[in-house]
Amino acid sequence: MLTLRRQRPERRRDKVRVLRREESLIVMLDTSEDLNTCAAEIGCDVEQLLTPLTRFTRQHPEAYFAIDNGAYSKFNATEFLSLLEREKDYKSLCRFVAVPDVVGSARRTLEVFERWQYKLHGWPLALVAQNGLQDLEIPWDSIEAIFIGGDTEWKLGEHARNVIKAAKALGKWVHAGRVNTPARFEYFESLGADSIDGTGLSRFSWMRERIYRQARQPNLLRGDGEIAEALVL
Repeated sequence: MLTLRRQRPERRRDKVRVLRREESLIVMLDTSEDLNTCAAEIGCDVEQLLTPLTRFTRQHPEAYFAIDNGAYSKFNATEFLSLLEREKDYKSLCRFVAVPDVVGSARRTLEVFERWQYKLHGWPLALVAQNGLQDLEIPWDSIEAIFIGGDTEWKLGEHARNVIKAAKALGKWVHAGRVNTPARFEYFESLGADSIDGTGLSRFSWMRERIYRQARQPNLLRGDGEIAEALVL
């Protein structure tokens, strides 16, 4: 059974101490809500995820952040490039930029990556892992991070787990998208992911607080990485 040891920080807007294990996940939120408050609700470190869909202003100019491409909803190249232009002076603080991808197709994603990587010179690039990547070569030398996408079955299956293992062995940042439940949070933490994001976590306090409550009584994972039924929700 996976046992998290995060402790709930004091809920204050002016200063929030987040006590966590050094290896604990970072939660990245695409939100206009106060990040310190969000960190208090979820009980671990929170950083900002910028997207061309919302274009929120960074709350803490000195803090690390990441940039998603918005392709899961609908990719807009003009808005994406505009966001990068806005943040270009802060590249050194960017964890990764998710290179445009094609949802559900690793082969098409790699074709898009090959052409877009040159437009994103100087940024730390993340390849979005999609269905079928297990049969294709990952351009490890061109990326700083792997972003676990794909449909639910692929994301939670053996092929994605092996991609994560390879990424960690090569010292790459691992980020998992669409993580909104305690079960998925614990699952990707158990695999050694560095960060996660989820639309629900970005929008709803109750979903963030549910992660914290589950951290105190973890029971959704059994054995050696076995996925409980709740994981697919």
